[in-house]
Amino acid sequence: MGVVHPGSELNPTKAELLEAWLPRQPWWPAGAPVPAFQANFRFDDPEGEVGIEGFLLPVDDTVVHVPLTYRSAPLEGGDLVGEMDHSALGRRWVYDGATDPVYVAETTAVIREGRGEVTMLTPDGTPISRRSFTASVHGSGSGDGTLHVARVVDAHAPAEATGLLTATWAEHAGPVVLAWLA
Repeated sequence: MGVVHPGSELNPTKAELLEAWLPRQPWWPAGAPVPAFQANFRFDDPEGEVGIEGFLLPVDDTVVHVPLTYRSAPLEGGDLVGEMDHSALGRRWVYDGATDPVYVAETTAVIREGRGEVTMLTPDGTPISRRSFTASVHGSGSGDGTLHVARVVDAHAPAEATGLLTATWAEHAGPVVLAWLA
């Protein structure tokens, strides 16, 4: 279950971190401004320590997939997006999910087990209604090999893929491939 702290403040915000980090990434479309996200989804760290969230951002005629993780301490070897202060959780280190072993393990498990995004709850366990911008993600229920993360999403799976993570959302009804195992 994904826990959300309603009314919490982030400094800097997720959008501000992405605006500073994304243009420096080699896979970001050159010269493209960083738009507001179109959809997002969350996975659950089985240990309950790391926040896992994926963002889908419209850029020109494409959509860019940006997975992030949120940690209470630095991660050695991860690609740091930035640091933020969370009014309920304290200092957070934000990483490119593709470089975080918790994201890699959980996304691989979601693909292999045929799971999807988690249900969102408040800290007291009250379910949060599904929001219009929440993406619906689905693992294929199969797959072997290493996780590969699509940055610019496509409706077609690579020929070598043995398992897929796909998504749909309000602005994009047809499934796109976010990640695969090969």
